[in-house]
Amino acid sequence: MGLLSFIKEAGEKLFGKGEAKAAQDAAAAAPTPENIAALSKSAGDAIASYIVAQNLKVDGLAVAFDAPSATVTVSGTVADQATREKVVLCCGNVDRVAAVNDQLTVSNPQPESQWHTVVSGDNLSKIAKKFYGDANKYPVIFEANKPMLNHPDKIYPGQVLRIPPL
Repeated sequence: MGLLSFIKEAGEKLFGKGEAKAAQDAAAAAPTPENIAALSKSAGDAIASYIVAQNLKVDGLAVAFDAPSATVTVSGTVADQATREKVVLCCGNVDRVAAVNDQLTVSNPQPESQWHTVVSGDNLSKIAKKFYGDANKYPVIFEANKPMLNHPDKIYPGQVLRIPPL
C-alpha cells in the first residue's frame, strides 16, 4: 500500500504516558539527537503495543517511528488484507502521526478497501450512504473497523476509516 497520510493532530493519545511521555518531555526540553532517537524508539514501542492490544496478529511485527517526519514504518506478515488495513489504521490513527509507511506482507491477497477521513457531522450511516448507496449498511463499516471502534456512534473528525468492498 505504500505511504498513507493521516491528520497529525487526531487520534489515540499513546505518547502521553510512561516511557513515551518521558522521552517526549526530554526531546522537547533538549532536542538532541539522543533525545530524538529515544522519543522515536519509545513512540514506536507504544504503537507496537497498541497493535498487540488490539489482538491483530502480525508475524515479525516491527514498528519504527521517525519523530522529525512523524512517520511510522510498519512491517511484518499478516494473514489477510483486512488485518493489514487495521494495522495501518492503528499506526495512523495516533496523535502526532502524520504518515504510515506500510511495508506489511499479506499471505492471502484480497481487494483493498477504500479510505474515508471523518469530517465534522459524519456518522457511519452517512458514510455508508456515500460509499454503498444505503445508509443501513453502516454495520459493514463498523465491523470493518473493529477493534479500533467500540461503538458505531464514537467516531471523530480526522479519524481514518476503512471502507471494505461489499
